[in-house]
Amino acid sequence: MLAFPGILLALVLVGTWKPGLSTVIIVISVLLWARYARVVRSEALAIRNRDFIGRAQVAGASNFRIMFRHIFPNLMNTAVALATLEVGHVIILESTLSFLGAGIPRPTPAWGVMVADGRELIVAAWWIFFFFFPCIAIVLTVLSMNLLGNWLRDKLDPKLRTYRNG
Repeated sequence: MLAFPGILLALVLVGTWKPGLSTVIIVISVLLWARYARVVRSEALAIRNRDFIGRAQVAGASNFRIMFRHIFPNLMNTAVALATLEVGHVIILESTLSFLGAGIPRPTPAWGVMVADGRELIVAAWWIFFFFFPCIAIVLTVLSMNLLGNWLRDKLDPKLRTYRNG
């Protein structure tokens, strides 16, 4: 799933279904589930081999308790950081689909539709940059979400936490 070209799969899926917001949400979910599964699985395997899990098993904790009490809380930091970093990818993907006419339909405002509308007007009035402002909004939103994701990852990483004395 990670090796297949995402935009090609998205165009095929959107082309077979009726265009709309729910279709875009389903397509983005189909495209991005493998990233979350890979990261969460690798983190869960790493947590499973830590000492506190072994101590919980020796103490007689059930697998259900170990999973919900120890593994899931340690996975949440990674999942939240990945989700904030993936928001930029989702915005770019939705804008691309809307720009190509395969995303959210015309009456609903979308950045990709705005860029496409501005592209059509550039021939008649090249000095008016209708597409410039949606592009800047996309870039600033993606950049801010990536910066938020990096900050959140650093904040939630227990290895980077600093403890204050008393």
